[in-house]
Amino acid sequence: MFLFETHLPVANTEVSRKFYVDVMGLAFAYRDPTRDIVFLWIGPDKRSMLGLWGPDTVYGKHPRKCHFAIAVPLPTLLAAGERLHGLGVPTRNFFGESTTEPSVIGWMPSAQIYFSDPDGHALEYITVLEDAPVADFIDSYSNWQKLVSGAGGK
Repeated sequence: MFLFETHLPVANTEVSRKFYVDVMGLAFAYRDPTRDIVFLWIGPDKRSMLGLWGPDTVYGKHPRKCHFAIAVPLPTLLAAGERLHGLGVPTRNFFGESTTEPSVIGWMPSAQIYFSDPDGHALEYITVLEDAPVADFIDSYSNWQKLVSGAGGK
């Protein structure tokens, strides 16, 4: 199983479409000609989709802040903070602190970086790591690397 689609209420479908296509690299799929809704493909092979619902749609009339994560390869994740920062998109770690370095949640373990779209939805790029879990670890990727390489860390 995998998550096929999720939907977000947005203030302006065109502004959000540009963010998700130009900043996040999603592919345009379809704009509903009868409703203010844009659909975007997440990743290759049309396996996952994001719907952006404008203010006059059923989701848009009841906006709320949402969160979702997109799985990316580790090299993409490690480059994402600087890339997003260069595009004017601030990035955060698990604790909400401003940084371009991913953080690691050790119980999975996973590395991730957080940021927001133009409507304030919480977005995340995540990579599940191949290392053994460390249940009480939540810190930077560099400290995780020190820990798993035996060089210390948390």
